[in-house]
Amino acid sequence: MNGNNFISAVLRSPLHGMLSNGVMLLTVTGRRTGKQYTTPVGYYEEGAYLWVLTSRERTWWKNLQGGANVDMLLKRRLVHGFAETELDEKAVEQCMYEFLRHAPRAAKPMGIRVENKTPNAEDVARIAKDRLFVKIKLSG
Repeated sequence: MNGNNFISAVLRSPLHGMLSNGVMLLTVTGRRTGKQYTTPVGYYEEGAYLWVLTSRERTWWKNLQGGANVDMLLKRRLVHGFAETELDEKAVEQCMYEFLRHAPRAAKPMGIRVENKTPNAEDVARIAKDRLFVKIKLSG
């Protein structure tokens, strides 16, 4: 069992509370194949949206370019939404500050220095080049 399979199993179980406040299962549909892909992703909530940070090296998010419907297992409930990608580096930089406000512990593993609770701007700009955000509006 790999790490994603383990996390997926926990999120589907009664023990989901250990992870559910920051990790969910996201299901996207392949544009060409129609096949569904489910992956655990970190998220934070801001207003009416869920925000997911991912690496540009990953491929699942490419199915969301131009916008697409998605399914999520969120706090062990199946919910639906509409997802769009944010690829612009400057916009990703701005979103990174909000992400780090919600998940300050994520700074160190990403190599972002924090001084007086403020992420280092050069570090954020460097990391933003390799990342993107997925913005999800929940349905209903």
